[in-house]
Amino acid sequence: MRFRNLSLIGCAVAWLIAAGACVAQRPQYDVILRGGTIYDGSGEQARVADLAIQGDQIVAIGNLSGATGKQEVDAKGLAVAPGFINMMSWANESLLQDGRSQSDIRQGVTLEVMGEGSSMGPLSPKMKDLMQSNQGDIKYKVAWNTLGEYLRHLETRGVATNVTSFIGAATPRIYVIGYEDRKATPEELEKMKELVRDAMREGAMGVASSLIYPPGHFADTAELTELAKAAAEFEGVYASHIRNEANQLVESVDEAITIGKNSGARVEIYHLKAAGKQNWDLFDQALENIEAARASGLEITADVYTYPASSTGLNSVMPPWVQEGGFGESIKRLKNKQLRARIQREMNQDSKAWENMWLGAGSLENILLVGFRSDKLKPLAGKSLAEIAKMRKTRPEQTAMDLIVEDGSRIQAIYFSQSMDNLRKAVQKPWVSFCSDAASLASEGIFLKNSTHPRAYGSFARVPGLFVREEQLISLEEAIRKLAALPAKTLRLDRRGELREGYFADVVVFDPQTIADKATFTQPHQYAVGMRHVFVNGSQVIRDGEHTGALPGRFVKGPGAKSEAKP
Repeated sequence: MRFRNLSLIGCAVAWLIAAGACVAQRPQYDVILRGGTIYDGSGEQARVADLAIQGDQIVAIGNLSGATGKQEVDAKGLAVAPGFINMMSWANESLLQDGRSQSDIRQGVTLEVMGEGSSMGPLSPKMKDLMQSNQGDIKYKVAWNTLGEYLRHLETRGVATNVTSFIGAATPRIYVIGYEDRKATPEELEKMKELVRDAMREGAMGVASSLIYPPGHFADTAELTELAKAAAEFEGVYASHIRNEANQLVESVDEAITIGKNSGARVEIYHLKAAGKQNWDLFDQALENIEAARASGLEITADVYTYPASSTGLNSVMPPWVQEGGFGESIKRLKNKQLRARIQREMNQDSKAWENMWLGAGSLENILLVGFRSDKLKPLAGKSLAEIAKMRKTRPEQTAMDLIVEDGSRIQAIYFSQSMDNLRKAVQKPWVSFCSDAASLASEGIFLKNSTHPRAYGSFARVPGLFVREEQLISLEEAIRKLAALPAKTLRLDRRGELREGYFADVVVFDPQTIADKATFTQPHQYAVGMRHVFVNGSQVIRDGEHTGALPGRFVKGPGAKSEAKP
C-alpha cells in the first residue's frame, strides 16, 4: 500500500511539473493588442489579428490566443495601423515648449519631419544670437550648434513623438553668405555643401528648400542642384516648397524635377497645390509633369495638407527684395515713405518673378490674421485684413505694412486661395502623402495666446474621416499606406512605417467610424477625435484617447548616418 501511495504521489508531482512547464512555455509579451483589424501599411486587404509588442518592437502578428501580455488591449472593431508620419512639420519650437506634441499625437502622428527651407542647425554664433532674440511667445535657450545636436536635445528633454529633420537649404546659405541677394562663389558653395554633408552624417533626411522666402528665394537652380548632390551622396532627398505655386506652378514643378535629375537625389514636393483661383487650371498639368518624370525613372513624390487654405507670414504678400538683408532690414524699408509707395505698387502688379500672394488671395476677406507677437495686437487674431483695415481706416496695403512694423514679426496669416477639387485629385494620387505644415500644439496654456490654422489639429484625422469614410475617395488600406509606409519609403526609414515583426512599435489604434477633425478656422484649438491608443517605440502615449504623459520619442536618423558617402 505504501508503494502504491508513493507511486500516486510521484504521478501527481510529474503532472504538476508538466503543467507548470506548459504554463511557463506560454509566450508572454509586454503588450498584446487583441482582435483588431490590422492595416499593415502595405495597401493590401486588412485582416483581423492580434499584435504583440516586446520592448520597442513588434514581435508577433497573428493568432496569439496562446500568449499573454502584461498589458492587453481590446482592439475588436478598431483599426490597428502603423504610426502616421508628418512629412512636413513646424514643431521645431513648439516641442521645446511642450514635448507632449498633443495636437499631432492625438491624431496618430508618431514622427515629426521638420526642416522646410530653414532648420534648427547648423548655427553660427550670429545665427544663434538672432534665434535667441527673435523668439515670440515660446522662450528657450539655444543650447545647440548643429542640427543633430538640436534633435538630440529634443530627445534628451523628452518628446512624445519621434523627430527628424532636413537641413534647410537657406540655413547653410545664411551661415556662409548671410541674407544677400547674390550668387554664391565657388568657395562659398563648397562650404555650404560641406555643411549639408555634415548634417547628413548626423542623420538629416536630405536638404529642403523653400523658394518663396528670402534668402532661400535668392538661390538659383544651379546652387540648389549642388546642395542636392551633397545630400544624394548620403541617399538624401531634395524636398522643396517650390518657387511659385501660383502663375508659375508648372515651371516651378519642372525646376524641382530638373534638380532631381541633375543631382541624383529623390524629390519631394512640399504641400502640392495651385494657389489663386486664376491658377487652379494649372494643377492638372503639374500632375502630368510629375507623373511623366516618375515614368522616366525619377523617384519624385509629394505631400499635401488636407485643407484648401495655406498659412504663412503676412510679409509674404510683399516682393522678396523687401526682405533682403534679413527681417531687421525689411522693417527699415517698411518705415521708408518712398519705398512704401513702391511696395504698394508692386503688391498690385502680377509678376512671374515672385509669387504674389496679395493678388492670389483674390479678396482681403481671404487673408485671415492668426498670429501676433505683440500683446497689444493679439486681440486682432482671427480677424481678416479687410476687417482690420476698415477698423483702422487705412488702405489695406498700408495696414499690412503698419501691422508688421508694429508687431515686429512677420505675422502669421491664413490665405484662402486653393481648390478643394484639386486637393481631392492630389489625395487620390498613389505618390502623395500628408503633412500639417504646422506646429504641434496644445489646447491650453501659451498656445491659446494666438489663433492658428486648423491643420495643426486635424490634417491627419481628415484622411480616414473625410476622404475615406465620408467621401470614399480612397480605401482605408490605401489611406494608411499613404499616411505611414509611403513617407517611410521616401525617407528610407529603418524599420518604420509598416506593421511587421521586427519593426519599431509605432502603432496606432483608432475607430474608423468616429475618427474626425474638430478644428475650424474660427475655433482651431480643438483636438481630433477617434484615436484610442498610440504607442511610440513600444511605450503607450495615448490610452483611451488621453495622453499618458509618456515621452518616448527618439531622433530618427536618415540613411546617411548609417553608412559612409557613396563614391
